[in-house]
Amino acid sequence: MPKSKHIYWHEGRVTKEDREKLLKQKGVVVWLTGLPASGKSTIARELEWRLYNMGKLAYVLDGDNIRHGLNSDLGFSPEDRKENIRRIGEVA
Repeated sequence: MPKSKHIYWHEGRVTKEDREKLLKQKGVVVWLTGLPASGKSTIARELEWRLYNMGKLAYVLDGDNIRHGLNSDLGFSPEDRKENIRRIGEVA
């Protein structure tokens, strides 16, 4: 629930369907999980490259990179890890 009564959701004029038609592809999120240094970023970068070579737009939201900016205020407590995931989900 917003902390102010004066915050409203504003719909854009460009719809999800408009974007799909323009890009000739549908949006999807692929979320890789696993232990640290298990290859998630390597797999993500390879998938991004392959999709690019197929003419598809793709972008990797790397967890380490996100922690340098959007989530730089978070540590690794259970609460901070939950908030980290929530924020990345919102961006995705």
